[in-house]
Parts: sequence; C-alpha cells; structure tokens
Amino acid sequence: MLPYVVHDARFTRLVIGHANLEKLFSGCRWAEGPAYFAAGRYLIWSDIPNNRMMRFDETDASVSVFRNPSFNSNGNTIDREGRLVSCEHFMRRVTRTEHDGSVTVLADRFDGRRLNSPNDVVVKSDGSIWFSDPTYGIDGDYEGQQSKSEIGASNVYRVDGVTAKVSLVVSDRVQPNGLAFSPDETLLYVADTGATHRDGLPATIWSYRVDGQTTGAASLFATCPEGLFDGFRSDIHGNVWTSAGRSVFCYAPDGTHLGTIPIGEIVANVCFGGARRNRLYICGQTSLYSIYLNTRAAV
Repeated sequence: MLPYVVHDARFTRLVIGHANLEKLFSGCRWAEGPAYFAAGRYLIWSDIPNNRMMRFDETDASVSVFRNPSFNSNGNTIDREGRLVSCEHFMRRVTRTEHDGSVTVLADRFDGRRLNSPNDVVVKSDGSIWFSDPTYGIDGDYEGQQSKSEIGASNVYRVDGVTAKVSLVVSDRVQPNGLAFSPDETLLYVADTGATHRDGLPATIWSYRVDGQTTGAASLFATCPEGLFDGFRSDIHGNVWTSAGRSVFCYAPDGTHLGTIPIGEIVANVCFGGARRNRLYICGQTSLYSIYLNTRAAV
C-alpha cells in the first residue's frame, strides 16, 4: 500500500514509490516547529505543553532533550548563519540561540506593547526575520500563560536584520499561523487558523506579494477541506507542503492540490532535512515522522 494519495499526475514526480513513512519518536503532547541543522545532521523540534525542545540525531536515530525549559517554544527556524531562531509562547518573544549557546531576544514588543505569543518564524535572504503572532499561547495555561492581549490583534511582523526594528507586515488575518516564502521570495504564504476563534471561518492559506520589506494585498491560495492548515514549507519547484488536518498536503504553485500523505494523527508542521534536503520531517500531535521525497527544500 502506497503511503500517499495522488490527486494530480504531477505529484508522482515528487514522491518515491517505495519510500515509507517512518515514525521516529513518540511521547510528545504537541509536537511543533521542526528545524534542521545540516552541519550537525540533526533536527530540533518543540514539544510545547511539555515545555521542552527535542533533538533527533540523523546519524544514529537517537532522540534527546535539547532544551528544558523551553518557555513553551513553538515555531523554529535556522538563520543564514546557522543559528536557531525560536518563538516562545511563555515569554511572548522571538529569540536567537547564538553559536556559544547564549540567547538573544529579537522581538518581544511592538509599539511598546507586549507581543501575544509568537508562533511561527521564517528568515529571508536579507537576514530579516518574519514571524506570526496569534493568541494561542495566552489563550490558556496549557501552551503558555493565560493573559490578555496588549496589542488587541493578531498580526505578522518583520524584524530588520540590521536595525532590529520590528514592523507590521500583515494585519488582515484572524489568527495568522504558519509562514513560508516562495523560492524566489516574491510571495509570503500565511496560514489563518482563525476558525479556532471564529465559527464558520474557513481554514485557509493566503499569499502576499513581497516588495522588499512590505507585503501587498492578500490572495487566497488554498482552503483546507477538513481540519486546519498549520505549518508548511516550500520546495525548489515552488510546491507547498503543508500540514492539513491529519495529513500532509502538497499544493502546486498554482494552488492545485497535487497529493496527500496520510499521517493518522493531527499534523502541526513540516520541514525538509537530510543530507540532500529531500527528507520531509513531519510533526504530528504526539510523534515525529519522516518520508523521503523526489524533491528538496527551497533553501
């Protein structure tokens, strides 16, 4: 039985017929934010309610605790210098872990008001950091600390890589969540999981034209038929590999749903890794999975 479902013939060129979906680890409460370190061949991901970050070593398949406490870290990524950038629910901030292990705060306020609970983060080639800031970490005490929003809205922000100035780049989403750039960085994709807070709102991914440091008007990219879109990544062809309910969906750049990889539990996020960046790591609710593909990471 194949580990995927083909909806469009283009998907057959992106998958490997005999590659299996592998479960690498189980025992998380809510696995999120995978980030791959090519130099060390290991993956870091968050286990938000357990207040820890985990580490999967690709060389021997061992799993260990990378950081505890993690301040309920959620999304993670790698910057252009190989440093870990993390979103922390509890501290309501975005941080960078330096090569010596020290932690630098990149953003914790906008216009003097505390952020809600940074959720997902991506780094652009100019060194700027773009992150989403919904309210999930302050909605209760399970994934952070219940608090009132000081900003009163959920937005996407940009941290300038030179000046460290925090600017507002997306303000028209209910609960902006997962983020990714297209390979040429002309588009920013933003998931909206606002259905968790507004009855009847579709689960969607939107695309924004990127003009240097700002974004243009939103265009609807995809609507999830069941469950929510959460975290996602682009491959070198511009396809978007996204969490979608209990599966991973692959969308072509034109928005066509090419194929599905059923996982069997709620999927939170994905990222590419492996020596050739063709291994898709998948954070399910309780477990870490992977599958090899016939495509690779955009960056």
